Amino acid sequence: MHGGSSSHLPASGSTFFGFTRLCKGLGVILLGGYVLLQIFPWASSYLALIPAKTIPFAWNLITAGYIEQSLPGVAISTIGLLFFGKLLEPLWGSKEFLKFIFFVNFLTSISVFATAISLYYITRRESYLYTPLSGFHGVLSGFLVGIKQIIPDQDFRLFFLLKIRAKWLPSLVILFSVAISFFVTESMPYLPTILFGIYMSWIYLRYFQSKPETSLKGDPSDEFSFSSFFPEFLRPILDPIASVFDRLLCGRSETSGDSRGYTLGGSPLPGSDPIEASRRRERGARALEQRLAAEKLSTTPSPEGNEDATENV
Repeated sequence: MHGGSSSHLPASGSTFFGFTRLCKGLGVILLGGYVLLQIFPWASSYLALIPAKTIPFAWNLITAGYIEQSLPGVAISTIGLLFFGKLLEPLWGSKEFLKFIFFVNFLTSISVFATAISLYYITRRESYLYTPLSGFHGVLSGFLVGIKQIIPDQDFRLFFLLKIRAKWLPSLVILFSVAISFFVTESMPYLPTILFGIYMSWIYLRYFQSKPETSLKGDPSDEFSFSSFFPEFLRPILDPIASVFDRLLCGRSETSGDSRGYTLGGSPLPGSDPIEASRRRERGARALEQRLAAEKLSTTPSPEGNEDATENV
């Protein structure tokens, strides 16, 4: 009986061996990129995002997101990828998980490039043009938006002391990143990537993510609106602004208080089903509970092992 039950545990039941094959492969790419820079430092001129060189080397809009320039950076990115992917990829599917990473990485790089060029023309500081920018932290921050969408009411402990709801994790990262940038100047190059990574992740999940089980797209629920990233007293101010950006960026308008969600020309748009969004969060919560239960079972000694130990004594 014991042996049969273990065969039904998901592959993600083990903390060390339950990581998905895709995440392991991406982790190897991150490690390989870091090793490559240590062996050939000049490679950063071609792979990292250097705004002054992006026009001839346009591929660095893609490669920059997978190149870590420091050992702590590659360690945090690889570990974060493995653990976040362990939760998100089984729920989204490998194809959708990879699309999310590509979309967020590419659009974050474009946004960082545009910001650096704008800052140069405003300040005339050449450091904005020639500082190599790279790292997976934009996508890593975006994973927190996925966690917020799937299990918003799940409690997480930070540093084993502070308990925080999953829905506030992206907002906490934004607040911490902005605050630390005022005191640690070396953190400034990371700030735009983190901010755009979170925003682009929300754009993708809000409007464009495909559902494997349905033909719907996006998540129009109020719990995942733009204003949900901010304290409640700011939402009456932010909601009208967000509706303008909905129309400008996506051609969609939000009808407040309308159960149909997003409409265009009076017709419901794909993905405008709040019930489906609620079901997706329920599935995410169940998947997390099952995974935690499986990990607990995998680390609990079996009764047979205890009996054998008793007999040996």
